[in-house]
Amino acid sequence: MSAYQHLAAHYDRLTEDVDYQSFADRYEALITRDGRRPELVLDLACGTGTLTNILASRGYQMIGTDASAEMLTCAREKAGEVLYLHQSLQELDLYGTVDAAICTLDSLNYIPPEDLAEVFRRVFLFLNPGGVFAFDLHTPEKLMGLDGQLFCDERADLLCLWRCSYDEERRTCSYEIDLFTRENRAQNHWSRQRETQIEYAHMATEVQAKLEQSGFCEVDITQEEGRIFFAAICSENDKRN
Repeated sequence: MSAYQHLAAHYDRLTEDVDYQSFADRYEALITRDGRRPELVLDLACGTGTLTNILASRGYQMIGTDASAEMLTCAREKAGEVLYLHQSLQELDLYGTVDAAICTLDSLNYIPPEDLAEVFRRVFLFLNPGGVFAFDLHTPEKLMGLDGQLFCDERADLLCLWRCSYDEERRTCSYEIDLFTRENRAQNHWSRQRETQIEYAHMATEVQAKLEQSGFCEVDITQEEGRIFFAAICSENDKRN
């Protein structure tokens, strides 16, 4: 079962508190740093396409990729001229190159450490020389702090329970998600679905090393409120070689 198979249809309602405009502002600043003017931008693990569409409305040509067919179905229902591709990060395969790439809202935390280098290699392959690859991760400390936490989102027709547990040895945070949806209001009939998701704690130094090994340079790292933001440049020298 893929992540977000059952959650996809309710994802936008469950993330109404996410300030997508602020995320768009931050990522736009990162991909246009030092006077860059990207035209074609790749949004990796784009989900339901909310941020993708915001950037498209600001004049960028957007490509969105995601491993969840269900999330992409929701994305395609939204207005906006965006090319969506059903691809995992480890299997990224574009028709050509892009000017910038982003991966937001801790999506790379879902990638096992042994797969990160392949993800970075593929992004580097399809990124134009001098282009920026920007992304964010949950800090290991934030994931550790989620251990034993229970989150509840309750609506008239929807109940989502999110249980967290952290495995220090494996450096993983597991989420056991129960989703209850009301199917028949008159009969008070509810259905239940369950999903399990895993996020991996990535150390900033390890991530930077893998970026540089993949050909990226000038890796800028900032941290705030439990997130680490990375912005790396696609090395022109490595591209020529």
